[in-house]
Amino acid sequence: MKKSIVIVAGGKGLRMGGDIPKQFLPIKGMPVLMRTLQRFHDYDNTMQIVLVLPEAQQDYWQQLCEQYHFNVPYTLANGGETRFHSVKNGIDKVNDDVEYIGVHDGVRPFVSIDTITACYDEASRSGAVVPVVDVVETVRHLEASGSVTVPRSEYRLVQTPQVFDAQLLRRAYKQPYTDFFTDDASVVERFGHAVTLVQGNRENIKITTPYDMKIAEVLE
Repeated sequence: MKKSIVIVAGGKGLRMGGDIPKQFLPIKGMPVLMRTLQRFHDYDNTMQIVLVLPEAQQDYWQQLCEQYHFNVPYTLANGGETRFHSVKNGIDKVNDDVEYIGVHDGVRPFVSIDTITACYDEASRSGAVVPVVDVVETVRHLEASGSVTVPRSEYRLVQTPQVFDAQLLRRAYKQPYTDFFTDDASVVERFGHAVTLVQGNRENIKITTPYDMKIAEVLE
């Protein structure tokens, strides 16, 4: 099957407390975003990689690519007003003959090859796939009168890549934007298509804070 991955990297890194966006910070000598692109290239060096970046960050990214001699091929798309609009811009850059499109957070460099494989394989059967991991801590639901414990076995933590039949995803992203769209699965579900879950990998963390960077140094 012909595959593509849209990698969205629009963060400003405010929770990192520095001036450099989190996707450009190095983990043991290589920026986070480069590690992410490299992981999908390692999975399938024939798949189309679409990188979505804010226009204001694109010159700096090009400088980094030259500095690190980074040569993984990709197609560049401009970031949008929201994540929804950024993903839509990325989808618009995907080749017409692609059968399955994945969407991945640029700051998740530790997704495993097994997780990526499971997502694309299941997408070929069900058309819409999300990787998840179990909730290992106690969860409480906030209510007007306080909070109550809920059974964690009924919940899962959602990761990326979220992978879809290409035509399904293109049609779903023609819907008007609403605040309900927190990820790509929510867009596809609102369009009327069910989403299948597959097992993700615990190391597939989303790097957003200095603490996450410390964890990333260990995971590398």
